[in-house]
Amino acid sequence: MMSEDIKELLQLETKIVAALKSVYDPEIPVNIYDLGLIYNIHADDNNNVLVTMTLTAPNCPIADDIVRQAKEAVESIEEVRDVKIELVFDPPWSKDMISEEAMLELGLL
Repeated sequence: MMSEDIKELLQLETKIVAALKSVYDPEIPVNIYDLGLIYNIHADDNNNVLVTMTLTAPNCPIADDIVRQAKEAVESIEEVRDVKIELVFDPPWSKDMISEEAMLELGLL
């Protein structure tokens, strides 16, 4: 049987993923999660969240907007205490990171 702590963390992670799926790259009609821009989600025992993410290109002109929207989306979850977004470019993003669902949406499959 799963401990309550693990169960709560999994429920929180599910909410975080749903929140991140509400953020879209304005140039590509796919949310940042399915686009493969989210590399890692970590919530500690105090519900402080660290999201490690990237962008489709390091020189993305709307990088600040996407990062801000991701942070605000996760902050909107009632249980979350604090959110930090870590922007990384290693490994670099590629089309291979797009979810199968998003590939179908974009007509790439």
